[in-house]
Amino acid sequence: MMGRFAALGFAVLLSACASTPTVHIDVDPGTNFSRFRTYSWIGRPEGVASPLVQQRIVDGVDSRLQGRGWKLVPNGDVHVAARVTTSERQTANSSSVGYIGWGGFGPPATGSRVDTYEVGTLVVDMYDGARKQAVWRGAASGTLDSDPARMTALLQAALDKMFAGFPPGVTPAK
Repeated sequence: MMGRFAALGFAVLLSACASTPTVHIDVDPGTNFSRFRTYSWIGRPEGVASPLVQQRIVDGVDSRLQGRGWKLVPNGDVHVAARVTTSERQTANSSSVGYIGWGGFGPPATGSRVDTYEVGTLVVDMYDGARKQAVWRGAASGTLDSDPARMTALLQAALDKMFAGFPPGVTPAK
């Protein structure tokens, strides 16, 4: 019976670690996003170890902006910059697996371990090209995965959440 509870607890812990990224958006409330039609990159994603991941970030942002009718041009209405940071985190896990010994009597068997994992944060900033002021920031954080397919899925989920209500204050045309 105790083994079932331990397995259930471990499954819940794993599903929490595999959750979607945390996303935060900040917008300049005085910006009228309906006047923007074009954008340009002023800073490709820095801090990315792999040029493939860097290209996936650029392609992902491009597809979401272009999906909302924006066009990529050399000197756009909005200037876009992205960067990635990573940090190492640790969690301490301790467990008690019940009693050991003959007949189930004796001291409880306990154990502890420290798990180290890496958290990545993607920040996308947008600036009004005419006013030279920040107008939008999206930041997504999540646990990184060494499997490229899972990492790509994590990136896509982060970008989906980041651009879900973009552009702010603009009603989509029907």
